[in-house]
Amino acid sequence: MRACVGLVLVAVLAAAPLPLATQQEQRVVRGLSFDGNKAIDDYTLSTAIATSNSSFFASVWWLRWIGFLGEKRYFNELEFRRDVVRLLLLYRQSGYMSAVIDTLVRREGNDVFIRFRIMEGDPVRLERLEITGLDDILSVAALKKDLPLAVGTPFNRMLFQASADTIVGRLKNRGYPYADVLRSFDVNAAELRAVATLEAVPGPRMRIGDVAIAGTEKVDTGTVRRMLPVKRNDLFRQDRLYQTQRDLYGTGLFRSVNVVLADTAPPADPGDSTVGVVVRLREGPPHRIRMGVGYGTVDCFRVQSGWTSFNFLGGARTLDITGRLSKLGVGVPTDWSLRDNVCRALRDDLTSDTLNYGAGLTLRQPFFLSPRHAASFGVFAERRSEFKAYTRQAVGGNLAVTLNARRNIPVTVGYGFSYGRTTAQPAVFCSVFRVCDAGDRALLESSRRFAAVTVSGVRDQVNNVLDPSGGSLVTVTVMHASRLVYSDTLYEFNRGELEASRYYPLGRRGVFAWRVRAGAIVLGRITLAGQSVHFVPPDQRFYGGGPNSVRGYARNELGPRVYVTDSIDVGGGGDSTFLHLTASPTGGNTIFVANTEVRFATPLFPDRMRVALFVDAGQVWERGEPLTTVN
Repeated sequence: MRACVGLVLVAVLAAAPLPLATQQEQRVVRGLSFDGNKAIDDYTLSTAIATSNSSFFASVWWLRWIGFLGEKRYFNELEFRRDVVRLLLLYRQSGYMSAVIDTLVRREGNDVFIRFRIMEGDPVRLERLEITGLDDILSVAALKKDLPLAVGTPFNRMLFQASADTIVGRLKNRGYPYADVLRSFDVNAAELRAVATLEAVPGPRMRIGDVAIAGTEKVDTGTVRRMLPVKRNDLFRQDRLYQTQRDLYGTGLFRSVNVVLADTAPPADPGDSTVGVVVRLREGPPHRIRMGVGYGTVDCFRVQSGWTSFNFLGGARTLDITGRLSKLGVGVPTDWSLRDNVCRALRDDLTSDTLNYGAGLTLRQPFFLSPRHAASFGVFAERRSEFKAYTRQAVGGNLAVTLNARRNIPVTVGYGFSYGRTTAQPAVFCSVFRVCDAGDRALLESSRRFAAVTVSGVRDQVNNVLDPSGGSLVTVTVMHASRLVYSDTLYEFNRGELEASRYYPLGRRGVFAWRVRAGAIVLGRITLAGQSVHFVPPDQRFYGGGPNSVRGYARNELGPRVYVTDSIDVGGGGDSTFLHLTASPTGGNTIFVANTEVRFATPLFPDRMRVALFVDAGQVWERGEPLTTVN
């Protein structure tokens, strides 16, 4: 019994809080700064040390008094002393052998403010860089221009290692799978100069031998082999192995993909000129379900869902079934009278009176005729409306082939066919197309077949799909619709569009970006009601304004519009007052939009929230004949 009591007492003492004196030594880091550093920025220095500043709410003077806001980070005396050594080591590796680190620590109660004072001194500079062992494989003079470390710059050990890795990468992409680079250097700290040597050891030049595939369960090995860009007897290239890894992972069939050499050392037989490759796979789930519920200003409430079957009927095919509903709460049969409250933006939108829907089935073949190409076939049924502009209801299908699907510039050639109708305000047909008679307008709004051939190319070099901070994106699309592709005789036009954007990093969290969008429609003429008119269905015209266009305008309110009123009040002086006036965008056959913006992180949730300062310009207009004034 006494032993049990003793154990309980020890456990209680072990779990008891620290003494008050020990708790008072826990000081919160309220400030951390660096002075005198020019060669290395604050962010790099802060990542090299263990001591870190408290979060924004716990460090700024006008918020930290609240106490419970923000993450508090505590001061550790031992780690702080080690931080000085860490910074000295970083500077020495960067070439600053005479750097001196001083510290200033200000303690105020339970708070501590830290400042590192840095005297960098003069760096040791690279006086000569010798590269040997390349013979006729690479041009040494051209190679030196591409290396991270250059003669005359501070002798940075990390850049020296990166230069060796660059040479290894070049050799491996020229058929030398076991290439290596030996590094040596001599530093004269007194004279602030260094001499470095990179000795390349290429090893044997080899070709691809056996390609082994491991880890497949339900996916056929032959299917995987047909998708591989790496083939037997190809000259070895490391980037091809990386490309193989990306291509296989991009199919969605596999949870993980790893493509490596079968042997880590070159063959003992000098006559063996082939190298084996192993493709290690781990299959993902065969099916995937997606669900989404949301709210949008121009959609009210919306839901969407999807079901994907991977390796459908073998051959690595993907079957994708999707469905969506929007205008929930305002469109029949789900009109819950939300136009007067949460969906007030749709109060005057006649295109939102009926529920929008969409259902689609798409079958994708990741390799078509070649591992480089892909194909897809889809069918759909939809009812969609564009805010205050038009409503499109149709069923149809599409067929597309993407050339160089997983390369720098994929080009897609597609054919789309649909049967349906597009409706808009009567004033739109009258003012834009000069079709004012109800019978003629009904002819344009009747169900017809629409077919088009589309060619599009994309050059995507952004570094992040969701939040790009560098790179560029260029998209070009050309569409042709005519009776030659089995479209109705009313649909005769060519449509082209170009969109280009570029992103530039500003510091660690800032981005400057610009985007240009230009498009034009070359119209054909049709004969209607005894007159020759240009006609492009409203759903194929250009619209501007909104969050993805010129942001100073509401959605679709940039460019031509028609104003519709249900009554006119004529005053005693002959002046007319239009009552209950509503506007409907007509769209145009030409568009130009230019956007520039600066994005930067906010102190509040810097990893999740951005602020943008932007300047937009643009216009949508109708080339050729002016709009008709309608009474």
